[in-house]
Amino acid sequence: MQGRSGAFGEPMILRTLHRLMGLTATLATRNVCTWLLALALGYGLPVAYTPAQANNTLEYKVKAAFIYNFIAFTQWPEGIADHAINLCLYGEDYFGKEIDKLQEKSVGTRSIKVLRIQDAGQLKQCQVIFFSRSAGDNLTGILSSLSAAPILTLADNPGAISQGIAINMNLVNEKIVFEINLGIARKHRLDISSKLLQLATKVHQ
Repeated sequence: MQGRSGAFGEPMILRTLHRLMGLTATLATRNVCTWLLALALGYGLPVAYTPAQANNTLEYKVKAAFIYNFIAFTQWPEGIADHAINLCLYGEDYFGKEIDKLQEKSVGTRSIKVLRIQDAGQLKQCQVIFFSRSAGDNLTGILSSLSAAPILTLADNPGAISQGIAINMNLVNEKIVFEINLGIARKHRLDISSKLLQLATKVHQ
């Protein structure tokens, strides 16, 4: 099925996501990771890293690439996100400039706009929200306030799925994997591609 995302069934994106799932977020493999991310997203990556920043920077480069693919393999209701996708970051920003590079990409005919939100009352303008780990204590209440709005919610916090996040990333054995709460996605009237579901480590109904 070809969704309005313009990405359902596109083998190149799917192959890239497979490769991203096989990457380790360690300093020893940063050159391979950098090459794949540059291939996937056209990132203008620095040639070298300092040891102090390399691991965290690399982890969030990979997570930014995952977020792009989550968006690409999600379909919103008709009339929602038809021209642009507001990708909002809520809480402490661990991505830095890496997430801003998604604004250079498009999903089908739609552009991506990155917004940093500190007031939970402004989150309903978003089509995608990444909740930082710093939002953990308030996460359940914020998600409840969003009700059934057509918003794809993302996180990288252990236990976030049980709190009502649609897709949660985890670092397992130095590899980034993800689980999907399909029931939550459907509640928010989102259609997640079966191809993405097949790559999840667990799909919660």
